Amino acid sequence: MTSLDTPPETRTGAEDGRVSGRTPAGQTLSGRTPTGHHPTGHRGIPLSRITGTELRKMFDTRSGFWLMASIAILAVLATTAVILFARHDEMTYDSFAAAIGIPMTVILPIVAILSVTSEWTQRSGLTTFTLVPHRGRVVAAKAVSCVTIAVVSIPLAFGIGALGNLLGTAIAGVEPVWDVTLSDMLHIALANVLGMAVGFMLGVVVRNTPGALVAYFLYSFLLPGLSLLLAASQEWFRDLQPWVDFDFSQSVLFDGALSAQQWAHLGVTTVIWLLIPLSVGLALVVRAEVK
Repeated sequence: MTSLDTPPETRTGAEDGRVSGRTPAGQTLSGRTPTGHHPTGHRGIPLSRITGTELRKMFDTRSGFWLMASIAILAVLATTAVILFARHDEMTYDSFAAAIGIPMTVILPIVAILSVTSEWTQRSGLTTFTLVPHRGRVVAAKAVSCVTIAVVSIPLAFGIGALGNLLGTAIAGVEPVWDVTLSDMLHIALANVLGMAVGFMLGVVVRNTPGALVAYFLYSFLLPGLSLLLAASQEWFRDLQPWVDFDFSQSVLFDGALSAQQWAHLGVTTVIWLLIPLSVGLALVVRAEVK
């Protein structure tokens, strides 16, 4: 009896394959697996490639390019302002670093906000999350991209300040003063990275560019002012302020070395105002509908 005469319920898998013209995956018509053929699973897109794509997206648009360029442009303008208007005895590296730090504390968080909210505001998220369905990997790539921008831009700003210090003191005819130590630079860099992390957190939580920008300015300028006013008028809040005011505990980083208690203040406020909201925002991003 041939395989064609065999009832369907009694045919083997090989016979059924010959009758139907189909073969099991990875086998030839003779039933043997070709030499060197090993079925493998689908490999996901590497995180490094996603991060590189997110970095390019920050520069691809005209607004994104000029926002990045504004970091260097404003650093040059701040350095020029110190050279033109500072007294000779105030022309120190600390003065240049402080002047450059003001625009950076505003621009870096905005960069982080736009890197996240653009997926929802510009509707590019439909493409992004189709190509990379695991949204957590996309958010992680955006976070790495933001930290990379901060790590590159902060030393660049310090370098511009150093050149300004040399040029300004040469014009004024005084000796350059280098009163910012490596420890001070690291503290300033940490403060700027934390500020950028706040912008990233607000972008994840709000996921709307105008709303996140408004929330950032309220978070960075209105709440600290209210906290200072409350601490000045209410004695019970004066001792509590370092434990609940993130801006207050973060600003200490610009003043130099921190005590153990000040590090504890920074750690507690970071958990309250950064890590907890970021965790909530990440949970919302995973479940949010992209329209």
